[in-house]
Amino acid sequence: MANPPDICIRGAGIVGRTLALLLAREQLNVALVEAPTPETTADVRAYSLNGAAMALLQDLRCWPESPAVTPVHQMQVWGDHGGQLNFGANALGVGELNWMVDVPVLQDRLAQAVQFQPHIQLVNAPVAAPLTVVCEGRASQTRAELGVGFDITHYEQHAVATRLVCEQAHQGIARQWFGWSQVPGMSQAQAEILALLPMGGDDGGHEVALVWSVHPLRAQELMSLPPEDFAAALAQACGHALGGMQLSASRAVWPLQLARAKRWIGAMPGSAKQSFALAGDAAHTVHPLAGQGLNMGLADVAELVRVIRAKEFWRPLHDLKLLRRYERARQADVQAMGLVTDGLQRLFAQPGPVWQNLRNWGMQGFDRSGPIKQWMTQQAMGQSAPGSR
Repeated sequence: MANPPDICIRGAGIVGRTLALLLAREQLNVALVEAPTPETTADVRAYSLNGAAMALLQDLRCWPESPAVTPVHQMQVWGDHGGQLNFGANALGVGELNWMVDVPVLQDRLAQAVQFQPHIQLVNAPVAAPLTVVCEGRASQTRAELGVGFDITHYEQHAVATRLVCEQAHQGIARQWFGWSQVPGMSQAQAEILALLPMGGDDGGHEVALVWSVHPLRAQELMSLPPEDFAAALAQACGHALGGMQLSASRAVWPLQLARAKRWIGAMPGSAKQSFALAGDAAHTVHPLAGQGLNMGLADVAELVRVIRAKEFWRPLHDLKLLRRYERARQADVQAMGLVTDGLQRLFAQPGPVWQNLRNWGMQGFDRSGPIKQWMTQQAMGQSAPGSR
């Protein structure tokens, strides 16, 4: 990069690399801070991406191919007292509801694209630029150094994730259960959310990704079980929906939270001509029950690039009035998704038959609601309702 950077991006994950590629297409010089990562076990995460995220990555020619991408044709959700929801692509007149994507493969595609982009320079430490975009994740060190508050609600749940091979084929169906489990040392059962997500490519198959949100003590117990005992406990928890199961990867666990930065933009300390913006998990996190985390981060990226592309020619990149356009555009959507996921998590965490009956009634009513159900599904898919443009 012969010229000094226009923008410095701190964090070279999926959100940071996507942003760098989009900005480079606008002929902006980007310094991408790529910190060395320690050797760890295989990454078992899988992201659910909607149509808007897929279109963005396809436009960059970074969308992975099968078997790293698996279409989801249908989603089935079971409550704790007979309630059930069904979402089908056919009913909406679309090919797929969303796509399950292998995290390491997507990261590699983006990393390769970055290396062939002359407007992007990989650096191992932050450099000065008119605009710094922080994409370091929810534990962002830069956000803390900038003094930006991060309002966190800690859920009394940890996510346990792994991959499994099942006796029965998943048929491109994402399955989710809201239920209860007995936790060692606790007299009262605790709420949990179990999701089995189809993996393995276009042809379908027997591989699934697990995200099991459970009480921290239950998570500790599950992580300590031998693989065969863990698989047996999982099969029992999902009612043997896919028959017998066998682990095909290691297990990972992390705490769950709802969080949002108090401000997403600001001036860099000590400089009147340098500003910052937050994006992705550095700005917000939600419960994974709706699978919207990365979709929200990529929506941040798309909006920030749109704002920069549409700016007045005389307005500099560090102009806070410019950056407030991005902040305003994204905060409302992020708050709405946070309210939805937090509300569902809290609703299904309430014990007692009265709450069970209420949840069951609500799920059945929503499943038969027609236009309301269709509108909600379109929002999750990243689509606009007909006639909204």
